[in-house]
Amino acid sequence: MGFPVGYTELPLPKLFLHVLSILGYVSKFIYTLFRYLGLPDFLEPDISWTDSAPEDDAPANRRVPASALLICELLPVVKFSDLLDPPDSCAVCLYDFEDDDEIRRLTNCRHIFHRSCLDRWMGYHQKTCPLCRTPFVPDDKQETFNESLWAASEISEFFY
Repeated sequence: MGFPVGYTELPLPKLFLHVLSILGYVSKFIYTLFRYLGLPDFLEPDISWTDSAPEDDAPANRRVPASALLICELLPVVKFSDLLDPPDSCAVCLYDFEDDDEIRRLTNCRHIFHRSCLDRWMGYHQKTCPLCRTPFVPDDKQETFNESLWAASEISEFFY
């Protein structure tokens, strides 16, 4: 019972291993080629997990969306020590909260996250809670938010 000891006699595993090795070399070649051409972000963006806002760790060619900036104004930042009965850890980074951490509490679903984790999430055009997918903007503030977003987009200047 178990795996046969003489599996190397079968041609299929050897062929499968050779194909995987060739694919690994091709992948490394493409990655090296893209790095040489200056396109490393095309393959996989570098994400730093520091406690900085998205505008601090964003590449120079990547802009923070206007919607993320407006949502940041809607969601208050509080100290973790000021919260009553909070969870033990952030659901985005899975690190435990500490008393001096800056926290954002979502107004619709009441989930809490590190400020930097949620700001980074919004920096990638996400407008819903990472846990339950409830929209960040409450229904009663949605119209005001849309008007502010329209004004911030600078498109309205072309139509007036």
